[in-house]
Amino acid sequence: MRLFLLTALTMLAFAANSILNRMALEDGTTGPAAFAAIRLVAGALCLWALVAWRGGGMRPLWQPGGAASLALYVLGFSFAYVSLPAGVGALILFGGVQITMFAGALILRETVPARRWAGAALAFGGLVWLLWPAGGAAPDPWGAALMAAAALGWGIYSLLGRGATDPMGATAGNFVFAAPLGLIVLAVLPDTATAQGAVLAVLSGAVTSGCGYALWYAVLPRLGSTRAAVAQLCVPVIAAAGGLLLLGEGISLRFAMASALVLGGVLLAALPPAREAHVLGKDA
Repeated sequence: MRLFLLTALTMLAFAANSILNRMALEDGTTGPAAFAAIRLVAGALCLWALVAWRGGGMRPLWQPGGAASLALYVLGFSFAYVSLPAGVGALILFGGVQITMFAGALILRETVPARRWAGAALAFGGLVWLLWPAGGAAPDPWGAALMAAAALGWGIYSLLGRGATDPMGATAGNFVFAAPLGLIVLAVLPDTATAQGAVLAVLSGAVTSGCGYALWYAVLPRLGSTRAAVAQLCVPVIAAAGGLLLLGEGISLRFAMASALVLGGVLLAALPPAREAHVLGKDA
């Protein structure tokens, strides 16, 4: 139950992070480079301070793979949403994360039960049904490529987190060394941020990214690669529900049924072997 609650809290942070990013970029006055740079710097400062406060010293952990993959995700995510609709972007992102993390699990010889494959397929099918736009217009190729790069970065970042013995220290180090990459991109592709956009970026970096990612690194060793990949498919559903509530819109039948498929698939993939055998035996 504790693992479930921590995972649920992490997914809420991820969903809130997505909403903050879209809110900041939607009016066109806050640019993706500025938002990403502020987000990375805010996360670095917040986590560095927390690590120092707990007595971990001021020297961040140097993990080049974690820092590079984090920067790739944050920058790709911000720039992709300039030209991609939210739903299509989420499909590309979480589809790519699924592929990356399942491939990593197979390469690392992690056992992937058949029910987990089935749960992943069911959840992703529900996500496609929920987010695929009407009309079938092809997404912008450049935006799709950027989001695919973001998916690769986040998948690798999550795979690396499986071995984290100090989740907060590792996440702090990743943000500290990723922040200069964000600032370099801002210098090469300069844009601006409004006061509101900057506040949203700080919240995204310090709270929903920094603290959320530290919590993610804490639960990853117990989830495993493939369960972690499937669990993240509920993030777009949570984000969509948050958008509906914030905008005061009703919940459609399509949203309710697609969400049930996604959550059912996540539950199937997360079911422990003993529990699965008990449920199947009871049904028989």
